[in-house]
Amino acid sequence: MASGGEAPESWYLALLGFAEHFRTSSPPKIRLCVHCLQAVFQFKPPQRVEARTHLQLGSVLYHHTKNSELARNHLEKAWFISQQVPQFEDVKFEAASLLSELYCQQNLVDSAKPLLRKAIQISQQTPYWHCRLLFQLAQLHTLEKDLVSACDLLGVGAEYARVVGSEYTRALFLLSKGMLLLMERKLQEVHPLLTLCGQIVENWQGNPIQKESLRVFFLVLQVTHYLDAGQVKSVKPCLKQLQQCIQTISTLHDDEILPSNPADLFHWLPKEHMCVLVYLVTVMHSMQAGYLEKAQKYTDKALMQLEKLKMLDCSPILSSFQVILLEHIIMCRLVTGHKATALQEISQVCQLCQQSPRLFSNHAAQLHTLLGLYCISVNCMDNAEAQFTTALRLTTHQELWTFIVTNLASVYIREGNRHQELYSLLERINPDHNFPVSSHCLRAAAFYIRGLLSFFQGRYNEAKRFLRETLKMSNAEDLNRLTACSLVLLGHIFYVLGNHRESNNMVVPAMQLASKIPDMSVQLWSSALLKDLNKACGNTIDAHEAAQMHQNFSQQLLQDHIAACSLPEHNLISWTDGPPPVQFQAQNGPTTSLASLL
Repeated sequence: MASGGEAPESWYLALLGFAEHFRTSSPPKIRLCVHCLQAVFQFKPPQRVEARTHLQLGSVLYHHTKNSELARNHLEKAWFISQQVPQFEDVKFEAASLLSELYCQQNLVDSAKPLLRKAIQISQQTPYWHCRLLFQLAQLHTLEKDLVSACDLLGVGAEYARVVGSEYTRALFLLSKGMLLLMERKLQEVHPLLTLCGQIVENWQGNPIQKESLRVFFLVLQVTHYLDAGQVKSVKPCLKQLQQCIQTISTLHDDEILPSNPADLFHWLPKEHMCVLVYLVTVMHSMQAGYLEKAQKYTDKALMQLEKLKMLDCSPILSSFQVILLEHIIMCRLVTGHKATALQEISQVCQLCQQSPRLFSNHAAQLHTLLGLYCISVNCMDNAEAQFTTALRLTTHQELWTFIVTNLASVYIREGNRHQELYSLLERINPDHNFPVSSHCLRAAAFYIRGLLSFFQGRYNEAKRFLRETLKMSNAEDLNRLTACSLVLLGHIFYVLGNHRESNNMVVPAMQLASKIPDMSVQLWSSALLKDLNKACGNTIDAHEAAQMHQNFSQQLLQDHIAACSLPEHNLISWTDGPPPVQFQAQNGPTTSLASLL
């Protein structure tokens, strides 16, 4: 080690060099790195060196070890000492940022908030850190579901960015605020905000990748806003723009030139994450519109990309993307008659949620909803009711709540003896009066549910009124599945009323649309009706052909039903409380009736 007469910089640089060498070794030698950094304190270094070393030690221990107490100790010292040293912004604010992150990890949110507030208060002369700390505190409030405080902070950030001449970061703050307002369903505030964002993004002349990434953020918000509103047709121009935008980004090279304004040193998402996100919203659109093969194609692409990314990147957002993709493809599988695959993918979502309590907390209601839909598909109606009831208990999201209630109502209709509960539900999703959400798609589905109930009650004129309303709404926004379901049910009503010609006019297009989606249940239903219709009209050859089709669909569904119910994961239908179960016992065989399917 250096003798006392040498300049302090030399021993310090030597220890720092050794520490960095050990940290970047393959594999990293963290224990030796920590020893080198701790040795710095033996030389009684000046405050600047002492604070920086505490920060480096805290950072290494936080990122590379499980010794969070020691990491916290070093970061608290770095934050305390650096406040006494003039012009030491980087160390001071990095210590504050990292320490508050660690506090949150230890569930000490009440320690993280005042620390960030103090750091924000004293960082106003340092634009990069001031903006970064505002984003960090806003994110903390968001995780706590305090979206009002988060929006206020993002508003402060947007104004600060404008004052320091950073239109790029101003747009990031405003788009982030727009995202939270969409989550809160404050649509009156969202529209003017998104209009302003659109103008800022188009007028900003800067790094092409940063500009395009702002456009992706802006378009993703617009697309999800339309999809939340169930406007599958209206969203198409925006979605096309978004897809073109991501293609443009993938051809641009990352410029290493740093922005001249330090407040511009932010990225919304890495390019690769944006690609997955665009695949994801495309899958959401395809599923809502009823293009299920297209949804499958884009899900496969996105999941392949995610697998590659997760090998190099453990960012929690990738797991969120994966879960949302799986949630959508599971719904597609249930429609296309692949229940066994859907069940295995539900199990996969359970495993992902086991690895992250936050992920489970955010997706528990969706998971029970998916299990409820699976239960309907295998005719386990008691389990479906239990799953939907659990999901309702766990969600505060209005659209999801309405979706669950709609499906629970369909369960009660099928059971036929739950009149009081059914009418209580239907009052809460009355499409003619005070419908709880603005979603076009969910309102159309509510009309369909009313039509289905009227059909079962033999009130055919009333059923026709509701179903024509569904058809009008679903045709307006290309909601293919609802169109197919409404057509086949109308066809069934006309058949019962003896109007065979009108019945045929409904069932034939229902069959064509169901084949295009493809929707196995509607194909089964349509082929049964076509068989009976042709038989009644004396068309023996057509009746035989329809009977053959019906037999094929029945066989496919039966085989899939047996395969699904024989899987050990089928036992998930009994799980209604706590975290998802880790292991499943094998089933002896299917225990459910096929009567309603065939």
